[in-house]
Parts: sequence; C-alpha cells; structure tokens
Amino acid sequence: MIIVTGGAGFIGSNIVKALNERGRSDILVVDNLEHGDKFRNLTDCDIADYRDKRDFAADLDKGVFGGRVEAVFHEGACSDTMNHDGLYMMRNNYEFSKALLAFCEREGAQFLYASSASVYGGGRVFREERAVESPLNVYGYSKFLFDQYVRRRVPTACQVVGFRYFNVYGDREQHKGRMASVAYHFFHQYQETGQVRLFGGSGGYEPGEQRRDFVSVEDVVKINLYFLDNKDKSGIYNVGTGRAQTFNEVATAVINALRRHKGEEPLTTQALKDRGVITYIPFPAALAGKYQSFTEADIDALKGAGYAAPLYDVNEGVGRYVTRMLVAAQGT
Repeated sequence: MIIVTGGAGFIGSNIVKALNERGRSDILVVDNLEHGDKFRNLTDCDIADYRDKRDFAADLDKGVFGGRVEAVFHEGACSDTMNHDGLYMMRNNYEFSKALLAFCEREGAQFLYASSASVYGGGRVFREERAVESPLNVYGYSKFLFDQYVRRRVPTACQVVGFRYFNVYGDREQHKGRMASVAYHFFHQYQETGQVRLFGGSGGYEPGEQRRDFVSVEDVVKINLYFLDNKDKSGIYNVGTGRAQTFNEVATAVINALRRHKGEEPLTTQALKDRGVITYIPFPAALAGKYQSFTEADIDALKGAGYAAPLYDVNEGVGRYVTRMLVAAQGT
C-alpha cells in the first residue's frame, strides 16, 4: 500500500493520478475535507481508501498500518504563507511530519515529503545548504525546522527524500483559491476581463519583473516518482527548473496561449502592456518584508542524484496548462 497525505490537494492528487497510470490503486488518501471542494481532484482517480487526517494520526498511534505500507508521499501541510498561527502551523507541518517519519523508520517504508523553497527566505542563493536558509514566515520556518530534523537523523532505517518545491503550477489546483498559482489566476482574469493584473514594483524590481522559478506540476510528479523508483537515494533536493522567469513572462505565456487558441497572433509583453492587457496593482503592504522577489533553484543536487529529464520552461509548461484548462472549461 502507498499512502499519500494531502492526497486530495494539488500535488498529492497529481501523484495519485500518476500512480494510477502506473497501474497502482492500492492507495490510501489522507486529507482534511472540511473545505470539501478538494474532492473534485479525486473523481478521476482510483484509490483503496480515504482517511481523515485526524483519524489517520490516531491510527498511526494504534499501529493499524503495521507491515502494510511500502511508501508514504507526505504532501499534506498548511501552505498558506499568510497564516500566522504558529501553534497550528508547527503542529500540522512539523510535529505531524515527525510522527510520519518515525512510522516509516519503524516500517522500513519510503518517506518522500514536501518541503518548500520558502526555507531560503529573501536571499539570492538557493542551494541545499544551512548557511543560505533563513525563512521569512512561520510557514517557511515549519518546513525549515523539519528539514533540519531530517538532516540530524540521516542515515535512517528508510529512504527519506525532501522536495523543496519552488513555484508549482498546473492541474488540480483550483481549490486553492488565492493560493493557486499566478498562471491559474491570470488565465481566469483574462477570460473574464480581457486583462491580467500583476503586482507593482517591489524589492528593487520594476512592475511584474519580480522573478520566480516556476515549475510545472507535471515535472514535480515525475521527480517524485523517480525517487520512488530509486530507493537508494535519500536527501533534500530543490525542485524547480533552475531558471528564474518574470511574472510578466508568465502573464505573456498565458495570454498568448489563449490568443493562439482563438487564431490570433502572439504579442510581446510590451505590446500587451501598451494595449492595457497587462496591468499592475500596488504591491500589498501586508507582504512587505515577507515576499520573495527572486527565486531560482540550484538543481545541481537533483542532477547529481541522476535526474536528467528535461524540465518545462514557462512558455511550454504554461501553454500546456492553458490548453488543459480550456478543454476542462469546454467540458463543463
């Protein structure tokens, strides 16, 4: 059996679907469906069972799953960077992760978990080293602290792999609301208003020129499954493209993908700004000092672990995503 925590969420449900495509349906999905819209992510997936996270934690204590688990994909976490409830964040993201790791060590099960690029904070070096890690919010701190816990315990009795996800976009994120990717929001803004709205300048960057490492969930899933297939590889790895691209580039990729589907010629970012299609709003005061204006994954460690598949850049990855959103919209 394979357990996927956060299995009804964004990355978790994509992992479940990918496992199905490999012929695996012996999957226990663990999640919290108090906000029930996430169930839609699983309607085309085949699973063995579903368990509420709170009941699952009690089951772990009782030893219910002893001898039955091959691997745990731990994608469940509170990922809202604007949630400042440190007590909840640490219990949910840190203590629960420790309990799952202890279970996998006892069982000899593979443990593949979601970390985050937020551990790097406002720095400009994004390499898996303690010296460059300094999170800006309690969410980032919860991820950072668990990574340190893992480092102190390696080597363990099981494979342990942490994935520092950069800015992930793609299918099955619609339930995330304001926490969904900018690609998702730009798509819907343009469809509804003919415009997209980006943040104004911040951190020394001109409007829309803040840069992030945007990575397709398609590549994220492939990387997860690569480590599932290679049980001898443990460690903490950045999961990004290795290339920072601007929010303006993402907006342009979304708009031009939609224009192509209408038979219209693509336009440059400047042309879209001149036409008032790309617009800007004031940078939110609430994000001052807590916002990463630049991220770019150093993926040397990932390559060193043998992962050599090409990664989608924004133009191709976002274009593929837009096509699938259009198909989904036409089917409703």
